[in-house]
Amino acid sequence: MSKILISNVEIVTDGPDYAKKFIGIDGNKIAYIGTEKPRGYKNAYQIDGSGKLAAAGMVNAHTHIAMCLLRSYADDMALMDWLQNKVWPAEAGLQKGDCYAGTQLGILEMLKSGTTAFADMYFFMDETAQAASEAGIRACLSRGLMGDKYDKTDERLQENVQLFKDWNGRDNGLITVMLGPHAPYTCSTEYLKLLSDTAGELGCELHMHLSETEQEVKNCVKNFGATPIKYADSLGILDRGCLIAHGVWVTEEEMELMAAKKARVAHNPQSNLKLASGIAPVEKMLAKGVTVGLGTDGATSNNNLDMLEEARLTAMLHKGVTYDPLCIPAAQAWDMATYQGAKCLGYEKLGKIEKGWLADIVLYDMNKPHWYPRNNRMSLLVYAANANDADTAIINGKVVMEKGEVKALDAEKIYFEADKIAKRLTGK
Repeated sequence: MSKILISNVEIVTDGPDYAKKFIGIDGNKIAYIGTEKPRGYKNAYQIDGSGKLAAAGMVNAHTHIAMCLLRSYADDMALMDWLQNKVWPAEAGLQKGDCYAGTQLGILEMLKSGTTAFADMYFFMDETAQAASEAGIRACLSRGLMGDKYDKTDERLQENVQLFKDWNGRDNGLITVMLGPHAPYTCSTEYLKLLSDTAGELGCELHMHLSETEQEVKNCVKNFGATPIKYADSLGILDRGCLIAHGVWVTEEEMELMAAKKARVAHNPQSNLKLASGIAPVEKMLAKGVTVGLGTDGATSNNNLDMLEEARLTAMLHKGVTYDPLCIPAAQAWDMATYQGAKCLGYEKLGKIEKGWLADIVLYDMNKPHWYPRNNRMSLLVYAANANDADTAIINGKVVMEKGEVKALDAEKIYFEADKIAKRLTGK
């Protein structure tokens, strides 16, 4: 479909203007917003937005999507115990096709809850790319990389390089690719230099876990003489363009460095709380001009991919730890879940409903008790809405979900496959 017309819909703002409007989509861009029905849309695909609230699709700026297969398998554990004794042994059993099924499950969950783009780091990433392409969702992908040598023939690195060559820019820009160094504690200095050099040769950016826990920072200082952010910068990683996952234990000086180098941060409040990793100084990062998006992390440490929950928790958590009820108001949390998240993935004109911007739009059904009375739609969206309210999703000008039905995915088949694979991986 080349044109879409959404009629009689309200558009979320933080102000009093909630007049019913028309949104005209032409190709993959928003071409019209107004109260008068536009010309040229007689033969367009028609969507009745009565009783719906239109908002930009949310962006999950950091996840390991196929980890949905291990949801509820290992909970209430310390990070390294969780990784070394539960997650990594289970992941060692992953076979071809498993991550495709796990990705389908994650995409189904995200689309049904209003997320239209995600950044992912995991294994078998060609399967993740294929699943994302088939579903029509926007994805920024990287192969999780761990190593100890400066070896350009490293198998994992070659997988990531091939992923970049095969998929970066595919599907009219829906799929992009970064390199995915896992963390300072799983990559040697030589290996990180190799990844930084390779990123420079390819002209791509990097997605990396940094400063997630206090112990990680202490170990990095002990082993390399620098905190994780400064260590990564010394290897040229920030200069290549870096999406930092977590960024919990960062100093004022590091925040200034991150802002200067235009490093972006994916804040994962629920995962950080569940693993007791700490609470990132988000309000300070924002004040210094650091781009901060929101992520869910994997579904084994969250345990869902519900970005509405992340937005709500972000708005509430930082009020609590700063003792400031004005810290991270609803509109700012929503901006982090949408526009800032889009910037984390490398997009500029994505994450807002504005003329000329990419048409990634979600319609929320407001005909439910928790949407009444409607004093402030932004407040309702962040503080009252839930995942089941997402009714329709448009990505890059294409309807991928309508009336709660995801068009390209067979939910029952996905549930069956995920259950079967999970039993093999966990022995349960």
